[in-house]
Amino acid sequence: MVADREVDVAVIGAGQAGLSAAYYLARRGLIPESGFVVLDANEGPGGAWRHRWDSLTLGSAHGIHDLPNFPLGTPDPREPASSVVSRYYDAYEAEFGLRVQRPVRVRKVSRTAGNRLRITTDSGVWLAKFVINATGTWDKPYWPAYPGQQDFRGIQLHTRDFRSAADFAGRRVLVVGGGTSALQFLLQLHEAGAQTAWSTRRPPEFTRRPFDAEWGRGVERAVSERTRAGLPPLSVVAATGLPLTAQYQKGIDDGVLISRGPLVRLTPAGAVFEDGSTAAADVILWATGFRASLGHLASLHLREPGGGVRMDGPRVVLLPQLFLVGYGESASTLGATRAGRAAALAALAALQGWSTSSQTNSVMVPRSQSRRSTA
Repeated sequence: MVADREVDVAVIGAGQAGLSAAYYLARRGLIPESGFVVLDANEGPGGAWRHRWDSLTLGSAHGIHDLPNFPLGTPDPREPASSVVSRYYDAYEAEFGLRVQRPVRVRKVSRTAGNRLRITTDSGVWLAKFVINATGTWDKPYWPAYPGQQDFRGIQLHTRDFRSAADFAGRRVLVVGGGTSALQFLLQLHEAGAQTAWSTRRPPEFTRRPFDAEWGRGVERAVSERTRAGLPPLSVVAATGLPLTAQYQKGIDDGVLISRGPLVRLTPAGAVFEDGSTAAADVILWATGFRASLGHLASLHLREPGGGVRMDGPRVVLLPQLFLVGYGESASTLGATRAGRAAALAALAALQGWSTSSQTNSVMVPRSQSRRSTA
């Protein structure tokens, strides 16, 4: 039996937020695998991006923000984002010697009598003074419930199950959801020869406002107000709206991106909408988003009466030893990078007052001396 392993800080998840946190922990002197550890459930680098469908490119997605002190550069916009990001994260881990432990699936995080957090995994137990949780949302797809759902005779799948629009050529596909994934699915399915219909709970909120830094800060403030109040974060589209790009405008003009309105119920052969109209369907694609993957934290009882986790920046108010990054305002790659840094620096500051801290004052630099730290 493997003995419990002790570290100052455990990072759970090696996506954008987790890698950012790990970088700053190492840069400020903690040693990988002894001072801190990064645990990741995936078989290889890339976080949730490694699971995305091949037709999703960084040109069609919102893009990805640079990790600290390691620019992504300008990848081929035609290359699948899954390949680009997996390769980028892999290079990042190697460049800074982060030694991510994988595949390691965290089963439970609990308190110990010694004022530490016990991380129980499928490959042993880690004991940490602080935990930075960066598990994202990919493992918790949201499936809404509608009357008649069990009676539908066709195929039902979620965003995370989608692989290629070509799989649905010649079929009638109902896409449910109001986010950018739904828009991309509808356009790709239409081009591949599927007959599409679109259902949204509210009229699509297209905006011509540029998604610039000022806009991003406004979105982060709005989401932060909810998490500070202990409310669950809103969906991405509820906070951002939909960018009215030339591609989406053409889809509207062509009649592809026109919502049929709210879904009321399913029938064995299709769907009924709020206005009483119907649509026959062979496939229902639930592009209904994800929720924060926090099941392994359930024993800590962090939920507030409002249903969310009360946050003060990246720190959990009810358990200051725990930080959530990639949650709420830090769900975007830009926000995740910032939150990873904030969580790492806060954990390091707290370690200063921990009598058994093993923190040093050394500063980490990239192995490649051709890069200069700007973080």
